Amino acid sequence: MLTKRENLMETIQGGHPDRYVNQYEAFHIVSKNPYSANNPNPEYGGKPVVNAWGIMRAWPEGTPGVFPVHDEEHTVCKDITEWKKYVKAPSVQYTAEEWEPYIKMAEEVDRREYFVTHFCAPGIFEQLHNLQGMQDCLINFYEEPEATQELIDYLVQWELEYAEVICRYLKPDAVLHHDDWGSQISTFMSPEMFKEFLYPGYKKIYSYYKSHGVQVIVHHSDSYGETLVPYMIDMGIDIWQGVMTSNDIPGIIEKYGGKITLMGGIDSASVDREDWNQELIAREVRKSCLSYGTRYYIPCCTQGLPMSIYPGVHEAVTAEIDKMSKEVF
Repeated sequence: MLTKRENLMETIQGGHPDRYVNQYEAFHIVSKNPYSANNPNPEYGGKPVVNAWGIMRAWPEGTPGVFPVHDEEHTVCKDITEWKKYVKAPSVQYTAEEWEPYIKMAEEVDRREYFVTHFCAPGIFEQLHNLQGMQDCLINFYEEPEATQELIDYLVQWELEYAEVICRYLKPDAVLHHDDWGSQISTFMSPEMFKEFLYPGYKKIYSYYKSHGVQVIVHHSDSYGETLVPYMIDMGIDIWQGVMTSNDIPGIIEKYGGKITLMGGIDSASVDREDWNQELIAREVRKSCLSYGTRYYIPCCTQGLPMSIYPGVHEAVTAEIDKMSKEVF
């Protein structure tokens, strides 16, 4: 029997997996480090919290993740042309002693079984609209492209500095990087605009990780995004996590299998709901597994972490994928 890590590599390389990769099972996600310890997150259903970038964020009950608070008082970047006045990147420089407990956590992971996986969120685009608000962010791509590019370059440079200390101290095998690039039905910008503004920075970031020992890049975008797949491949993404059924999943696998693997196909909104039951989940899991094959596809909820809004959903999906492995393999 292959280890979880070996089975994932067989799946994404078009080899001979002996079962489905079951959601995030091959990834030991490491989200804690000295920077994250000083970058507070709100608790589910709790009070809003201001993070290290000065962004107030909240996690309302019944929602899949954290959302920024954008009103006149709390929007950080009130004028993109004066972004240097408003946006101050937090330091990622900490002493070796401060890194010690986190290094120990990474060293205790069995790397034959799991990928030590650095978790990074938000990404460049999400950070842009977290700082400005979504509407102003998208308008500024058109009305203030030079200032927008300057801010993107600033965020990319910060990510590269963060990547340097992560690789130096934690030596991850994989990276799980969040950045939602679309809605359920469309991307937030045209492929041409994506190539102009976001592609170059991500090419630098993912190339850095790959050149410093990271074997697998997992990018989360639970959205429509099939028109961006060629850029995903070229910027170094190995696994697109969060791929929704609004994408032509079989078509993407047929055209790009061997260059990128799709992880998702089970829309969280269809199963992670208050009235969920095992029969519903079994039906959705079965449909995805039988529709998308056993290579270049990892059945997974589109949720960007191994969790669910409603208790028991994630575990129920995992159990049904195990059942499908026994049937199919």
